[in-house]
Amino acid sequence: MTLLWKYKTDNEPREMHALFPPLIVGRVQTPSGPKQVAVVAGISDNIYAIDVATGGLLWKHHFDTTFSPPPGVSFGTLCPGGQLATPVIGPGKTPGSYIIYAAAWDGRLHQLDVATGKAVAPSELFMPPNGKPYGLNLFNNVVYTTSAQGCGGNPNYVYAFDLATRRTATFDPGSGGMWGRSGPSIGKDGTVYTGTGDGSYNPELRSYGTAIIGVQLDPKTGALKLKDYFGPPNAEYLLKRDIDLQVTGPVFEHDGREWLVQGSKECRTWLLDTSAMGGEDHSTAEHRSPLICNEDQDYQAAGIYGAMASYRDAKGTRWVLVPFWGPKHPRFKAPIEHGDVFNGAVAAFKMEKDAATGRYQLNPAWISRDMKHADPPVVANDVVFGFASGEDVVLRSPPMPYGGEPAPGGTAGRISRSTHAVLYALHGETGDVLWSSGDEITSWNHYSGISVANGRVYIGTYDGTVYCFGLPQ
Repeated sequence: MTLLWKYKTDNEPREMHALFPPLIVGRVQTPSGPKQVAVVAGISDNIYAIDVATGGLLWKHHFDTTFSPPPGVSFGTLCPGGQLATPVIGPGKTPGSYIIYAAAWDGRLHQLDVATGKAVAPSELFMPPNGKPYGLNLFNNVVYTTSAQGCGGNPNYVYAFDLATRRTATFDPGSGGMWGRSGPSIGKDGTVYTGTGDGSYNPELRSYGTAIIGVQLDPKTGALKLKDYFGPPNAEYLLKRDIDLQVTGPVFEHDGREWLVQGSKECRTWLLDTSAMGGEDHSTAEHRSPLICNEDQDYQAAGIYGAMASYRDAKGTRWVLVPFWGPKHPRFKAPIEHGDVFNGAVAAFKMEKDAATGRYQLNPAWISRDMKHADPPVVANDVVFGFASGEDVVLRSPPMPYGGEPAPGGTAGRISRSTHAVLYALHGETGDVLWSSGDEITSWNHYSGISVANGRVYIGTYDGTVYCFGLPQ
């Protein structure tokens, strides 16, 4: 693979945030004919549409916000302000037409035509302004997201906007923010799954912090209601150590059942049957992995972050891919390993049934080479595309829960210590490196991701550049 093009946007970063993962749309009927389009959101309330064939800009749309920060309000890495959720794209009313759904800084949901960038409907209030929503997802004409960190003084809710009624429904977990990078996962029946961050786990008081919840829209009332939940047996310990559940986990079918895999900064996974997430006691997983990393139970620079991936290969094997930060746990082993891991890696698991118990489990298959810091992988044609974000992740020093001094220089120091992102194409069965971008990417990204479509790999970086790699034409 080689660099096909790069495009420098005029998006201004806020704190450590800049561009979100490109969304690739094939055969869009544009005014100049059918095109494959990359839609890229920037934190400064910008949306860009790039012609994939040429790397040229088709259009740019800037949201004119109705929100002005009150005097004296300060921002930071956790609450930077701006457009913070990756948009989602759905079909339009005619073949070749598509609609972008994006949440601006002021909390309004915008609908834009992919072909032209023009609004196809008036914007609607989706959530309070100046919050921190995560990736938007679309199911049955409803746009979902979750929020965290209490940014702007707003509560941490699951949000659902019904495009037909133009009404927002919310669910309050009672405790803990929900900051899976790709937003909530959605099951085949419309149940929305999300981990909840640091908070009290006390179901008797309707408090579901440090847990995994499934909520669903009531078709009669339009309200979001709790359907099921899973609380780790060591929830209190996870809260005390600030190693909470904050990952977007994959939902998939296997052997006639629907499954959810979730993880946390503790650096282990839980395999859950969505028909009964934690059994009768709501705390018994189908399978609980050993610690993959985070021997020191560090709350800031180790653990599973962002989003996991899952796929079924050409042979029918179900795989789960787990990106993690920090050194591999010394007791975690896989049949295939690719050297020492200091900064992070991707761990691959096979879903297999234990002959003795009849229960499914996730068995380690391989661990990739070292990556700084491994972020959400994407799979195409049995090839795993992973990436090292290159960002500096140390918030406080020494790294102990609620202790230590702020890292030197604060956010500016983290920015100066960040390096550059590296893309990797890995063999799906072995984790062998098939290709790497090396030093071709000159900047890094924070809490973003990569996209893979039609033989091309895309990444956006802190300096506002979108890179496209692929096979030479």
